[in-house]
Amino acid sequence: MPIPFIDLQAQRRRLGEPLEAAILKVVRSGAYIMGPEIAQLESELARFGQAPFVLSCGSGTEALILPLMAWGVGPGDAVFCPSFTFAATAEVMPLIGASPVFVDIDADTYNMDAASLEAAILAVKAAGELTPRAVIAVDLFGQPADYPAIAEVAHRHGLKLIADSAQGFGCTLDGRHPIHWADVATASFFPAKPLGCYGDGGAVLSKDARLHDVMVSLRVHGQAVKSDTEGATFEHDPKYLNLRIGMNARMDTLQAAVLLEKLKIFESEIEARNRIADRYAAGLAGAARTPRVIDKGISVWAQYTIEVDNRDGLAGHLREAGVPTAVYYPIPIHRQAIYSTYPQAPGGLPVTDAKSKVVISLPMHPYLEPEAQDQVIAAVRAFSG
Repeated sequence: MPIPFIDLQAQRRRLGEPLEAAILKVVRSGAYIMGPEIAQLESELARFGQAPFVLSCGSGTEALILPLMAWGVGPGDAVFCPSFTFAATAEVMPLIGASPVFVDIDADTYNMDAASLEAAILAVKAAGELTPRAVIAVDLFGQPADYPAIAEVAHRHGLKLIADSAQGFGCTLDGRHPIHWADVATASFFPAKPLGCYGDGGAVLSKDARLHDVMVSLRVHGQAVKSDTEGATFEHDPKYLNLRIGMNARMDTLQAAVLLEKLKIFESEIEARNRIADRYAAGLAGAARTPRVIDKGISVWAQYTIEVDNRDGLAGHLREAGVPTAVYYPIPIHRQAIYSTYPQAPGGLPVTDAKSKVVISLPMHPYLEPEAQDQVIAAVRAFSG
């Protein structure tokens, strides 16, 4: 039988009646927007993610744009990010008038290279056309970036640091979540993510009370929040007093209810993903270049990505064997026409360009049975191209 790339139905069967009851409770309540499950979810995410403040929102993209807006990042500003990631990471800068500056990646982990970041910051400062404001590091494929090194560079240059954990929410480095080093960490709860809801959803983890308050305002059309109105009196509901240009970035209550149930089993799923990754590494030794996780890092394995020279040949071979694959990402962001005019680190992005030609991802989810995984491993090892 064909093997699913990600098996969301196996997880749904495990969650069973409590998940369905949680959804039905919201349906019956009528509190479809900002219902009580939203505050409960934010509290649980803060506990799990080791963050003082959590703001739920409608997507991982909104989670990235909200702190940039709160910091006043805009035209003339530079935000440094990798090109070897999904487009949303870079997309948020042009949306607010800022410029992405593309940085190369580490050859082993696929995450931002601190030396390339340093060079890019110095080059932008020397050119004098943009003002460096922030760095967005990405926890690609589920593992943490080198936050001690990246944070040292970012903070030495006075830049804010965002940990884009869209693929890596739940990953740790030396037992700490990325928010330990970053000013903000963001999550995506797209269904295929390690912690996914049944639609779109996201969250912003932060450590600064005022920043969190401003993002609360921006999430709902820039409406006044408690810290804006302390000591003031109004003849009307202050929620209709709009102090900022904001947007509609709320999470649906239904998605919060789903995530609350999924959070209950998330740690056990991370453990299962790591067992499966270890089994892949042992079974594929010598047949492909398997992933290397940063020292003291725990990945949540959003993808299991290997490297082979004849990627297209392997993909075709596996397809015939009933094994699905995916390529993340065949065209780096800086190679796409709409982003090609934005600055890059000096010397270009040679590691990014090289990796985009050889990476291929195999089925990965917590419910991948040993027999199915053996089929995948055997099919990869049988490829002679």
